[in-house]
Amino acid sequence: MEVIPAIDVLGGKCVRLYQGDYGQVQTFDENPVDVARRWEDEGATRLHVVDLDGAKAGQSVNLQTIAAIVRAVSVPVQVGGGLRDRSSITSLLNVGVQRVIVGTVAVEQPDLVTQLCQELPDQIVVGIDARNGKVATRGWLETSEVLATELAQRMAAAGAAAIIYTDIYRDGTLQGPNLEALRELATAIEIPVIASGGVSSVRDLLSLLGLESLGVVGAIVGRALYTGEVSLKEALRAVGPGRWQDIPPDFGSSALA
Repeated sequence: MEVIPAIDVLGGKCVRLYQGDYGQVQTFDENPVDVARRWEDEGATRLHVVDLDGAKAGQSVNLQTIAAIVRAVSVPVQVGGGLRDRSSITSLLNVGVQRVIVGTVAVEQPDLVTQLCQELPDQIVVGIDARNGKVATRGWLETSEVLATELAQRMAAAGAAAIIYTDIYRDGTLQGPNLEALRELATAIEIPVIASGGVSSVRDLLSLLGLESLGVVGAIVGRALYTGEVSLKEALRAVGPGRWQDIPPDFGSSALA
């Protein structure tokens, strides 16, 4: 399983939110680029960057910071936050981001996501952020009536490279991942799933490893890395530096057979 450090950027700083609440912000480092170098030095095989300003504004805000992160490291960088039109996505890919993560647009403009998946194979990942099984949009500030599993199935059919699933009520809480919801989602689709939210220990990562046969191939870890609850080096030793982009296209279907 791939352990993916999260770098959430707000106001040019590396921060973490509690349950996606912009009113509950904790700053961990003034320089996200230094943080990116640190995680690469400790063995990260991929970095997950979120433009929190962009998620709230509905357009990329921290493009220069993201470009600096990409230049500073040699590992792939995936980015989400406020990517709701073609130009925002293109701008990120042009500065060297390997994969972009779309969320709100998957609910509001699914046809655009389908087009992007066809035009940019293996570069479009769909982030599904849920409250009580329903998809939240616009920087988690709104909750739709769309069920997470239904959106995942539609996006898998559209050609998404993977699904990143976040249980908002677990995010930033160190309460452990929502294994039941992840199991349900992974069983419903045949593309890789990356877990996000709540990881507080290596034990949590090992519990996620138990879902690998269903297609859960990675875990994004944020607050636990910054507080020291999880050591990236120890985590990689425990669950292995997986590379989900190398998984064959029929991984999910064979695992479910």
